Amino acid sequence: MRTGKFMARSEQPFALYQKIKKSVVKDIDSGKLIPDDRVPSETQLARAFNASRMTANRALKELTEEGRIVRVQGVGTFVARPKPEAALLEIKSIAKEITDWGGVHSSQIIVLKQENIGAQIASKMDLKVDDDIFHSIIVHKDRGIPVQYSERFINPRVAPDYLNQDFKKITPSDYLLEIAQVQQAEHIIEAVNCKKNIQKHLNIKPDEPCISLTRRTWSYDMVATYSIIISPGSRYKLVGKFIRG
Repeated sequence: MRTGKFMARSEQPFALYQKIKKSVVKDIDSGKLIPDDRVPSETQLARAFNASRMTANRALKELTEEGRIVRVQGVGTFVARPKPEAALLEIKSIAKEITDWGGVHSSQIIVLKQENIGAQIASKMDLKVDDDIFHSIIVHKDRGIPVQYSERFINPRVAPDYLNQDFKKITPSDYLLEIAQVQQAEHIIEAVNCKKNIQKHLNIKPDEPCISLTRRTWSYDMVATYSIIISPGSRYKLVGKFIRG
């Protein structure tokens, strides 16, 4: 009669990848590796554990899915910070959110221009097709790592000087909240797979799940802004709290 040893060969890769995972987790939990520290690469782990790169890749992939590490294409693998909690019901500057969780904010301006509005956006903003609209796309980063892709359409009647602002020094939210009090806001949250151009701006892989927050705001009794805000799920989370008055 054959014993359980018959399965030993097929169990070995599983046990080895678990061993790699446990080693990395031990280094994180012990403080040997702290948030933002670089984690050994697939090649380094494969060599250290006498394993294949595929086995090391599986270990790192699962640690990424568990939120213990962050893998940035072309940069490396790092110990994850505790995932920051962004305000959902409150409209808050991304720069302040990043500062509050201990990060360093910077931004990359992709689009900042006036254009004629199309039918889809016109319907969202209660405007007519071909009306003038201000359009901005800005990627917000924490210590150089993209955490948010923010596309905004702004009613020029609400913020006529929007295009003249230096959005490397002030965020659109900071500026708009300063000049136009929000009367009403609408939020729609979805889990999405990003389009290729957004994946590139966020420096993420095609299968990285993202959070999409679509927001409309009203000021001066008109739709002031329509925004599509997208963040990698591994780097950001939204939290809402409601207190009954």
